[in-house]
Amino acid sequence: MENNIKSILTVTFEDPFWIAVYERTYFDSYEVCKITFGSEPKDYEVYDYMMNNWNNLCFTKPIKSDDTKTHHINPKRLQREINKRIRFSSIGTKAQQALKLQHKLVKDERKVRKKETKKLEQETRYNLRKQKKKEKHKGR
Repeated sequence: MENNIKSILTVTFEDPFWIAVYERTYFDSYEVCKITFGSEPKDYEVYDYMMNNWNNLCFTKPIKSDDTKTHHINPKRLQREINKRIRFSSIGTKAQQALKLQHKLVKDERKVRKKETKKLEQETRYNLRKQKKKEKHKGR
């Protein structure tokens, strides 16, 4: 059986906060979670956070992933890739796209809710005006 589960945790500084991006690939689905820290977190603080809040992490909806690596990676090459990622610590483009998609979905949802509440508020103001008009002309 192949090992098709992969996860990457990247901690970066995006002014003014420290941000951790947790990417996980499970067989053919790809999910991302963004965690915001205030000050620079120590390794043990990140570990504690992950252990205590694992169930509360909010991942994006699964995206179909095309990463199917079946070959073995040489340990030295893997170490070089890790060092390269550490040196140029930036969020992967796939992660950025997934987070942007999640942000867009939340934004659209909020827009719909706001529109509904605005419509309801307009109706109640209209009904109130109508009722006041009726009461004004009640005595005639």
